[in-house]
Order: sequence, then structure tokens, then C-alpha cells
Amino acid sequence: MLIKGYDDGPLVAGESLLGRPGFWSNYLMAMCGNGSSAARPVPEWFGDDGADTDALSEVLFDPEHWPVFRVPAEEGPGVVVIHRNLVGDYGIDYLLTHPGQSHAQQIANWEGDLSGTGLAWHELVRIADSPSPAAEGIEDTAARLLLVLPLLSDPDVPEVAPVRLSAALTSAGAPQDTVSSTAEHLLTHLTRRSRHDPTWGSPLSGS
Repeated sequence: MLIKGYDDGPLVAGESLLGRPGFWSNYLMAMCGNGSSAARPVPEWFGDDGADTDALSEVLFDPEHWPVFRVPAEEGPGVVVIHRNLVGDYGIDYLLTHPGQSHAQQIANWEGDLSGTGLAWHELVRIADSPSPAAEGIEDTAARLLLVLPLLSDPDVPEVAPVRLSAALTSAGAPQDTVSSTAEHLLTHLTRRSRHDPTWGSPLSGS
């Protein structure tokens, strides 16, 4: 696979991995931490078990194959998520794709926390809710929202955000009895950085 604007690594389409047990716990569990041992995130929050999570991590973090998840939008920018599996330099890179432009633009990466410039909640929702049937990638709106969720840098998400996120997590297999708590942990962790950065501005806002 080739992505213009991103020249690193042996890229492979990763969309088929979304339905595998252990995917969402691998992708989102580290983003639930709040420093409290009493609320330590576990794979079961996402409907997975430890064995599934460990088994899929060997696929997701394979230095010989870097999974790519494409979230194209019918109107406006879309997102490409890449597992950067360099030995000693693992991370997840986030790229924007712009209509009419052949090159993607890297805006952020995740290496224990988000580095770079994220997006506002309403921008993530717009991307999630506008799949492009004409482009290769993920069309399911719940999966699309969860894939772009780590880009959230909005200091103040709307009141509907926990409900929308809970619905997406449930659709991805998270159990009903803990899904609200999982959504709250994710939103609390992801919005924390922007509250301490008065210069934050979305790359789509013109800031």
C-alpha cells in the first residue's frame, strides 16, 4: 500500500482487523487511564479478554506489517490511521486527507499521549457521519468515530458526547453495564491535554 505524503514503513490495509476480538482494547484501552489504580482499564471494558488482546497485539505491532485504517469522508477532510511499528519507535500516526489533494498531511501521533494538533468533537462527528462509498476504507459510523477519537483535543465536548460515544462502544462490542464508565474515562483523558493548552486550535478551524 502507498500513501502519498507518508513514506515510512511497509503499509498494509488493516480494516479487516476491526472485527477481530481484541482490536478495540488494543487501540483504546491506554486512553482510559486516569492515574487511579482503582479504575485501571481492562480489556473487558471493550468486550475483549486478555488472551484476545495479547494475540491481536502481535498482529497490530508487527514491524514487518504496519496496519493502515482509512476513514475517508464524502465531503471535507478524512483521516488515515497508521500503526508505526518501527522497532524502538512505536506509535500511531494520524493523517488528514483533503479533497482534491493527492498527498496526506500528518497532523498528530500517539505515543502514550497525543502529540501534534487534534480536532474538535464536532469535526470528529462530521468525519464519522460522512463515509465515502466511492473510496476504500471504513464505512461503519461507530467504528469511524472510535478510530478518530484519539484526535479529540476539544476542551469542552457537548453534553451529547458521552451518549454518542457509549453507543459507538456498544456497537463495537463493549458491555452495557460498563460502557458509560468507559466512555467517561475516555473523554476525561482525551480532553485533559487541551484544558492546559490555551493556544489549542483545530487544523480545520483556521486557527
